[in-house]
Amino acid sequence: MRIAIAADHNGFALKNRLTARLTAAGHVVDDRGSHSDRTVDYPPLCADVCRQVTDGPADRGIVLGGSGLGETIACNKLRGIRAGLCHDVWSTRISRGNNDSNVLVLAAKVLAPEMAEEIVEVWLSTPFNGGVHARRLEQIAELERVASQG
Repeated sequence: MRIAIAADHNGFALKNRLTARLTAAGHVVDDRGSHSDRTVDYPPLCADVCRQVTDGPADRGIVLGGSGLGETIACNKLRGIRAGLCHDVWSTRISRGNNDSNVLVLAAKVLAPEMAEEIVEVWLSTPFNGGVHARRLEQIAELERVASQG
């Protein structure tokens, strides 16, 4: 799978760990930054990863921040993005199975690295359930269309 990944200064170390693990598992990982632990604003990083997903170079995206809350808000501002902030395996399965999330957001200040790795594995391997959930995703897409029309 082609995965775009980015992190602010809070998620920099965990991003590097996840990138190595994903690459070892055979995924093609595009590290979009940040490339140091110096303070950086996360909205441009979120937008970059999300555009990789919506424009096609990446199948999915992963964004890391301190709490992940701002990152989730930023990612979900972009049309076609369904970003889920996941703190455990249960919410990860819902994020993918019910919401077909295409961007995973992780809270580097909250998650132990081992839990973050498990969440990523579950997120990448959980299929979308379709059915009633597909109807709901179409309703969300309609909200995006209406909002973009002003």
